[in-house]
Amino acid sequence: MDLYFPAQGNGRSPVLMYVHGGGWSSGDRKELHGMRDLPIFTDAGYVVVAVDYRLAPEYHFPAMIQDVKCAVRFLRAHAEEYNLDPDRIAAWGLSAGGHLVSLLGLADESAGWDMGEYLDQSSRVQAVVSMFGLVDLTVLNPDSELMQTLFGVPYVDPADLARASAAPYISADDPPFMIVHGDRDWVIPQAQSVNFDARLDAAGVPSQLLLVENAGHGFIPMGKPLNPGVREVLEMMLAFMNQRLNFTL
Repeated sequence: MDLYFPAQGNGRSPVLMYVHGGGWSSGDRKELHGMRDLPIFTDAGYVVVAVDYRLAPEYHFPAMIQDVKCAVRFLRAHAEEYNLDPDRIAAWGLSAGGHLVSLLGLADESAGWDMGEYLDQSSRVQAVVSMFGLVDLTVLNPDSELMQTLFGVPYVDPADLARASAAPYISADDPPFMIVHGDRDWVIPQAQSVNFDARLDAAGVPSQLLLVENAGHGFIPMGKPLNPGVREVLEMMLAFMNQRLNFTL
């Protein structure tokens, strides 16, 4: 993982942990390096953490969520060393990363994904931001190339697709969610986020849905400017985290 520290702070800093996308088979933490708008969060007093996780096809699900959960436990285990607030950790993921942070926010130890080191620490987070995440795998063909790569078998048992989806783990005590999706996403339909938001709301979990106009996957503009724009979305995300983590610099 890479850690980006705020220039100033007031006591222990809250954490924003970033989980990259890439279809569970590509990408890494370095995509956050040099991000133009990263200071939105560090200037506001957050330690931003970008993590790697094991990738398919060399590794198969649930290796990815096991690693993301381990990263949270590591941060808590080293909270004093890095001056982190272990009670204020938010997770932010894009695309496949949106899927992973949604599982991180919803699935407790009963899912069996807390494995490895730092098991004396909790992997629970206090807020989740999922951007254009594929959170319901049951809508996919069990023999699709994507699912074959993720699970490492020629045909995935539909029950395994359900267990790898976010909604089955929803309970009333889950952390608040902010869900962001482009209204012209050609890779992951916005229905994924709309339906997920409705499921969270029905369970009494605070959920804020933002549909970005003219946005394709990855917030690529589709003909017209994004509405709201990327920077405005990130500023709304910061406001969400400040409110839900009860934090001000």
